[in-house]
Amino acid sequence: MPESHNSAAAPGAGLDADGFAFVARVPVRWSDMDAFGHVNHARMVTLMEEARIEWLMAARSVAESDDDVAALIMSAMIVHVEIRYQRQLRHDDTPLQVGMWITGHRSVDFTIGYEIRASDDDQTAKAACVASTQMAVVDTEAHTLRRLSPTEKGYLRSWMRAQDGS
Repeated sequence: MPESHNSAAAPGAGLDADGFAFVARVPVRWSDMDAFGHVNHARMVTLMEEARIEWLMAARSVAESDDDVAALIMSAMIVHVEIRYQRQLRHDDTPLQVGMWITGHRSVDFTIGYEIRASDDDQTAKAACVASTQMAVVDTEAHTLRRLSPTEKGYLRSWMRAQDGS
């Protein structure tokens, strides 16, 4: 189970001083390593998933009284993943710091940005990995894409960096 550290005041409350909506601390398991002692490139997607689920579950608990936001969180599915590896991560770098924020949204989807660093890196250090996941929202009953509501768009904007626009 990832060790959480939510540096924003509360999910949906905006960004912390480092520009993240949520920071998860995700442990590196021995099985995440490749034969050369690095975090395996394919396992990075799983580590990002663990961080993203932690963030979405924290947001869900805050949003329980807001049906629009709860629907957004529970109906998002990944449609695209992009990762750039900038330096190696090793088992000794555990737990990884995974900073996340919303980079943008369109009519039926939104994108989560990630910066992944070693446990002892400071936020000014170059991230070992930068990534994004594009999440489409679906009508869970009809199994079709659906449009983001104005409330959902506003919620997503509260987690965006100014340079990412809206």
